[in-house]
Amino acid sequence: MALTVTTLAERPELVGPMWQMLDTWPEFMLHDPVGWANIGRIVAELPEFTLVGTDEEGTVVARAFSVPFQLRAEGRETLPATGWDQALLWAFSDLRHGRKPDTVSAIEITIATDRQGRGLSGIMLAAMRENARSRGFAELVAPVRPSAKHREPHTAMEEYAHRVRDEDGLPYDPWLRVHVRAGGVIDSVAPASMTVTGSVGQWRGWTGLPFDIDGPVVVPGALLPVHCEATRGYGVYVEPNVWVRHRI
Repeated sequence: MALTVTTLAERPELVGPMWQMLDTWPEFMLHDPVGWANIGRIVAELPEFTLVGTDEEGTVVARAFSVPFQLRAEGRETLPATGWDQALLWAFSDLRHGRKPDTVSAIEITIATDRQGRGLSGIMLAAMRENARSRGFAELVAPVRPSAKHREPHTAMEEYAHRVRDEDGLPYDPWLRVHVRAGGVIDSVAPASMTVTGSVGQWRGWTGLPFDIDGPVVVPGALLPVHCEATRGYGVYVEPNVWVRHRI
């Protein structure tokens, strides 16, 4: 299908349809406090780093968020172990303090539920790379959430991230494979990229699972089991992601 990609700065009227687009994110993923506090700020304060994909009829079928930050600042230099959350925190701290960014981080690429499996994620990634390049950046980094890792919640991310296919040496995971084919290089694992905490009542509401026994709970859509402290009334999910570097 034909896809037209523009920034939200160019087409601010698409902000409503962009948020209304149906997606497949698990409910618990919407309750990371760093993401909850900052994802809307990307749209409001960095619309030139928000990409929207529309089909031939003008319907929004894809969105992509990214943020600029200063990676080569003192005390940073390397991609953080706290991944996705840290990229957001650095970006808005730098924006507030007027620090000049030197790197762009991908935050999210989402395809509408009824348009998945058509190669649109690769098109949006290419558009994100080009948007960063056109704004003078030499590197895009991405804390990638491997798309098939949820099928192996007990596999260590370090092992999974570096697993390759015998036939071509490309990553085993489909989403990591898209990044590598686009020119990305796997850098490292961010073991604490996103943290979601909640009461057992909240986790029951988010997942439909009982959360009534202490220990690991396998949750649909989660990359690792959620740690449940049923007797203390809470659960914690710490998600690992995979840092990929794109020289552009």
